Amino acid sequence: MHRTGSATSPLHGGHCPPWLFTKMKELGAAIVEAMIVEYGTLEVLQRFSDPVWFQAFGSTLGFDWHSSGLTTVVLGALKEGLAPKEHELGLYMAGGKGRTARKTPTEINDKGSRFALANTSTALIYASKMAAKVDSAAVQDGYQLYHHVMLFDAEGHWAVIQQGMHNTNHMARRYHWLDRIPDTFTRHPHQAVVGAMTAEVFDLTESANWPIQDASLELSQYPDQVLQQLRHIEEHPDGHRDLLLPRFHAIPSSRHIDTILRKVYEEANPKSFEDLLGLSGVGASTIRALSMVAEVIHGTHPTFHDPVRYSFAHGGKDGFPYPVNRHNYDTSIATLRQAIERARLQDHDKMQALKRLSSPNASALEQKPSPR
Repeated sequence: MHRTGSATSPLHGGHCPPWLFTKMKELGAAIVEAMIVEYGTLEVLQRFSDPVWFQAFGSTLGFDWHSSGLTTVVLGALKEGLAPKEHELGLYMAGGKGRTARKTPTEINDKGSRFALANTSTALIYASKMAAKVDSAAVQDGYQLYHHVMLFDAEGHWAVIQQGMHNTNHMARRYHWLDRIPDTFTRHPHQAVVGAMTAEVFDLTESANWPIQDASLELSQYPDQVLQQLRHIEEHPDGHRDLLLPRFHAIPSSRHIDTILRKVYEEANPKSFEDLLGLSGVGASTIRALSMVAEVIHGTHPTFHDPVRYSFAHGGKDGFPYPVNRHNYDTSIATLRQAIERARLQDHDKMQALKRLSSPNASALEQKPSPR
């Protein structure tokens, strides 16, 4: 499990010219198809869960490395490009930006029914829901999720890429998931979180904060005591200076939390923190309220470590380092298509030639960009 990161910048050219979007669809789909032919769908999912590979993939398709639009447009183009062949390739995509992200469960169900995907829909929908819940409620970093895409294969293996935008500085942050989660969705579940590192992120998935998960689950069974303590914190905030929650994590409204906690207690009876987090209505405010009360009652002080830790093949759509070269783009698409067709005919010479080009020992070939 690794957590890597690189700085992002404010939105920079999130829109894409129609001709370039069409080329992105063709080239992106051809690259993914070539990988499936050579390595299978599991390897493709693994690569999409790797933020460094994904960033390079987006740059190959013509996106600047620092553009938050890379995530939304590249995945949107790939989803459209793969759609005609998704069942043939055994790789499917659901979700997208804004309202489309909320349609992910419906799209998973539709594809499961249409393509008879071995009863994987329920588990995939749960994974999609929990990934979104974790990054909106259990990891409280000031970023509002607005993009969610799930890639999955016929056996039910999956990867999720979702992105959030900061409420004030409009920076983007991306969250990468893979289905090889070691324990639960709430304990070190990410493959990576990518963005500009900030101070005071309330991340309950970090191991140092697991005691708060346990205390929050226990306190959810005592709504009256929780609400009494929360009201005291609201009325006497200066009397709880030992609370370590950062100032930008506001004290939740006890009236709002009252409704949620009573629903949890009377109807749900969660058996784990994951169960609690997955309940409808339990969001960032509820988790924060339980954490505050747990800190006062049990002394479970939280930590606030940010989970973020740390090529242009065809040019960049914003003209940096040079404008996208249409001829080179078309040549790459044609070459990949020929390689795929030959590989399907058991003629791997073309694909092996492509592999040799990627070898560290291959001679560097540099070509000056020509005008579009």
